[in-house]
Amino acid sequence: MITVLDVENTTTKRDGKQHFDPFEAENELVMIGMLAEDEETVVTFTHSDKPPTVDGWWITQDILDSTTLLVCHNAAYDLTWIWECGFVYDGKIYDTMLGEYILNKGITSPLNLAFVSAQYELEEQKLDTMSDYWKSGTSTKDIPFDELDEYLRYDLRSTLGVYKKQMARFANSENKSMQSVLDLTMDTCYELALIYSRGIKVDLAELNKVKTEYVEEKAKLSEELMEFVEELMGATPININSPEQLSSLIFSRKPIDKKMWAVNINPFMSDPQFKKAMNTQTRAVFKTKAVQCKPCEGTGMVQKYTVKNKPYKNKNICQDCNKLGYKLINTKELAGLKFTPPKATWASASGFSTGKGILETLEARARSKGMIREGDFLAKLRRLNAVESYLSSFVGGIEKFTKADGMLHVKLTQHITSTARLSGRDPNMQNMPRGSTFPVKRVFISRWDGGKIMEADFGQLEFRVAAYLSQDKLAIKEVLEGFDVHQYTADIIVAAGQPIARQAAKEHTFAPLYGASGYGRTPPEAEYYSHFMEKYRGIAAWHRKLATEALSERKITTPSGRQFSFPDVARRRDGTVTNFTKIKNYPVQSFATADIVPVAMLMMEKVMRGKNLRSCIVNTVHDSMVSDVHPDEQQAMIDVVVEVESKLVSTVNALWDIDFNLPLSLEAKMGNNWLDQVDC
Repeated sequence: MITVLDVENTTTKRDGKQHFDPFEAENELVMIGMLAEDEETVVTFTHSDKPPTVDGWWITQDILDSTTLLVCHNAAYDLTWIWECGFVYDGKIYDTMLGEYILNKGITSPLNLAFVSAQYELEEQKLDTMSDYWKSGTSTKDIPFDELDEYLRYDLRSTLGVYKKQMARFANSENKSMQSVLDLTMDTCYELALIYSRGIKVDLAELNKVKTEYVEEKAKLSEELMEFVEELMGATPININSPEQLSSLIFSRKPIDKKMWAVNINPFMSDPQFKKAMNTQTRAVFKTKAVQCKPCEGTGMVQKYTVKNKPYKNKNICQDCNKLGYKLINTKELAGLKFTPPKATWASASGFSTGKGILETLEARARSKGMIREGDFLAKLRRLNAVESYLSSFVGGIEKFTKADGMLHVKLTQHITSTARLSGRDPNMQNMPRGSTFPVKRVFISRWDGGKIMEADFGQLEFRVAAYLSQDKLAIKEVLEGFDVHQYTADIIVAAGQPIARQAAKEHTFAPLYGASGYGRTPPEAEYYSHFMEKYRGIAAWHRKLATEALSERKITTPSGRQFSFPDVARRRDGTVTNFTKIKNYPVQSFATADIVPVAMLMMEKVMRGKNLRSCIVNTVHDSMVSDVHPDEQQAMIDVVVEVESKLVSTVNALWDIDFNLPLSLEAKMGNNWLDQVDC
């Protein structure tokens, strides 16, 4: 039996954030609506105007017991609520939001039920009658019952209508290839709902320790940076958190008229055009020195007198110094780091870009020219930006969303990125720095005394996927022989004149697979990007083949059957193709992280259930799976990873009827927390 289900619940506002989840102690389930075999059932639990439905729990569970396919719009949300309220459902699901996402084929479009049902021109569409109540702060359980009941029933009918429309579209020959993608997406959605429900334990004392370390580092970095800023700028006050002021510090120039600059500059200007614009529309920034304002004698305030020479009761702000008490005198000495932006792509509305990539490039340029202090300044600036991000996004996010029981419920979504690579929320741990040195990972521990945290990580997954998709002979040979591609990257950059460690070189190794070029990089780094396509000619040829496919078919289809639409792709006069970065990026990223990683995760879950293990998967980040390991099951979990690895290639081949002719390796690490781990 197919059952459409939707829940209505109260929400809690805490720390300025609205919490919709069932893990908040104050949140309550108000109603559950179900539509099965043309019969609507609405069960009330906690509405202010309506007593709970008699035997409502059993009515709901009986319907769930008879259900073979549960249809929802945002199924992970509804599943989490019914599970947390004690209901049992472990059957198949269908999420109309994710179905629409797949059918959009990489093109961004709203996925809310109101928009989707309107797009399908359904006879009964989602009502928009609750927004005024919620905006005014009215609790869901206090909304007039008849209105809420009608709203819920329309949601059920709209969801069913969308489901039927989508089924018809997936049955079309144009979309049939995506059936396996649809199945995998729904199975993954169920697994992500399990991960969300389970949560991961947070060591709050360790979190506070990490926070203290970051706060102290931030203060130290800020002090050191400001000392050098004073040398560079004289008395001119600079806020390094202001993109505009930081731009003038680094490039020693600022727009004469910001509005005109923003209008006249575009990233497609030729180099001579950009140079001319920079010379005529920006001005040099000079060091200043502070001198005491004479009219106010340094106080910032002046005393005025009446015509009878009597002082007014209150002093006035000094107009000469605007209350500062001093004036800035131009020393005619050029201020700042004196870097010159080479391309129009470096321009921004406030002057010039000061993003992470730009700062990295300038730091490398400074060090190559022996500008040690300048290089150190830029390195510290980047580190300060990172520390501030870690404090707000990770430490702050974990503090805000960890529940009273010390559990953080990891929210993973499948519909945000264009490639179906998972993204995260509250906080987004997908943005964690790669590698094994990020202190925030130390705060995640096992829920069991003596338990461990295990991470099973793919080895060079993107490169192996690119080698398979392109069938580049050299890439395949290197994978089979265990060639260290990261060290090779470092060697190329070092040989070109820029010292770099293997770990730091990792970010460059696979960047060309995703359409990145050496443009805007240091000359030694640009050398590697050029070398990559010369070395892996099969990958370069495959990129050209993808471009041809996009031009002729207006879409690209991956081995899993996933499709990406490029309706406006065109060949330029110079022979290049529009959207080429996406055309190169999407197949690798989607097949690796949206297809193969979920398959491995689902295999792990199945093996663990087959062994009746209490250990559980609690997160997935990039191309790894994180598990909370029961103290009695450490070897059993290692065996799970070994078993999944041994069967992964054959499973992938059988699932998509392909010949993935390369090994897929999983490397397991385990420790008392997510950071301090050793190889298994």
